[in-house]
Amino acid sequence: MTIRFTPLLAGAATLALTACDDGVDLDLRGAFGNAPSTAQAARNASAERPTPDSRGIISYPGYQVAIAKRGDTLATLANRIGADPVALARHNGIKPSDPLRKGEVIALKGRVEEPKGGPIQPPDSVDVTTLAGEAIDAAQVESTTLPPAQVGVEPTRHKVERGESAYTIARLYNVSIRSLAEWNGLGSDFAVREGQFLLIPVARDGKKPAPFDPAEANKTEPPGAGTPTPLPPSSTKPLPAEETQPAAKEVSSEAAPDLSGSQTAASSSSKMSFPVKGDIIREYSKGKNDGIDIAAKPGTPVKAAADGVVAAITKDTNNVPIIVVKHPDNVLTVYSNVDKVAVKKGDTVSRGSKLAQIRSEGAAAVHFEVREGFDSVDPLPYLR
Repeated sequence: MTIRFTPLLAGAATLALTACDDGVDLDLRGAFGNAPSTAQAARNASAERPTPDSRGIISYPGYQVAIAKRGDTLATLANRIGADPVALARHNGIKPSDPLRKGEVIALKGRVEEPKGGPIQPPDSVDVTTLAGEAIDAAQVESTTLPPAQVGVEPTRHKVERGESAYTIARLYNVSIRSLAEWNGLGSDFAVREGQFLLIPVARDGKKPAPFDPAEANKTEPPGAGTPTPLPPSSTKPLPAEETQPAAKEVSSEAAPDLSGSQTAASSSSKMSFPVKGDIIREYSKGKNDGIDIAAKPGTPVKAAADGVVAAITKDTNNVPIIVVKHPDNVLTVYSNVDKVAVKKGDTVSRGSKLAQIRSEGAAAVHFEVREGFDSVDPLPYLR
């Protein structure tokens, strides 16, 4: 039996862990389903987002975006750049009166006046000599946030669809969730909205990241390419002689002493306990499933696997909660496909304390991950 979850966090988490930015995994793009792990992508440095002009405009040949300032609403941003607030709101799936986060990206439906020097040009379309001369001339006259003939790669723009989260989008384009958040001014919960446009970060080498290829990730060997099949027994060739050992002598048994008076409550020597009791219906598979799925009835309490601190509680666009707990030694546990969260960010939890419960809708199972820094690991060694 295989259960597939709607891609959730895994992510992930996060800028929500800025207070513990000591090497913990800020990617957490766990594969809820068959998507491969992209923990390595989280280590790849992305280039910084280009600096907007004084109005907040970043201009490329194919499109323009506006970057919100502190205290902006969509209406104030639209007035500053000379755009229609209603049309801009409709294009980005929000209302003109909605407040914006500092650094949030707003896609422009049409072009406004270009910044000084024009749009950012790809490297192969700008003459190096001309570029150097213009930069020197600009430096002698005045300083500008967008120098003439600024060079850079035009990022891919992604429009958020229903059911997507920042983590699934980061996994789709093989980029770090941290870089995606920084380029788009996402909040500490990494929430995205349906209809929102996101800029996909460009690598420091100026190349766009290669998109995730499901066909490549799920490639399997053809039949017969594995271990050779052993020859079957032959009716004409006898089996080799086998030396057998005589059975051990029967050992006399004695009645066990009564230790009930000194017996103590049983305790587990495992590092972690199972978040729920049930069958493992999907095992850990590096690059395909970054955790295990444990079956349990809807409403079953989901418990903390070990002592720790609730580092993040977030949701995807379907409002399905995801809980991340931070433990000593840079270890994180992730619990998804849950409902009725009983803790809040910053709470200290004990092993076995209730975090949430299994959802009454969808698959009757919890997805559980263990992360060591950036990497997902098989949870079973922690649970045994």
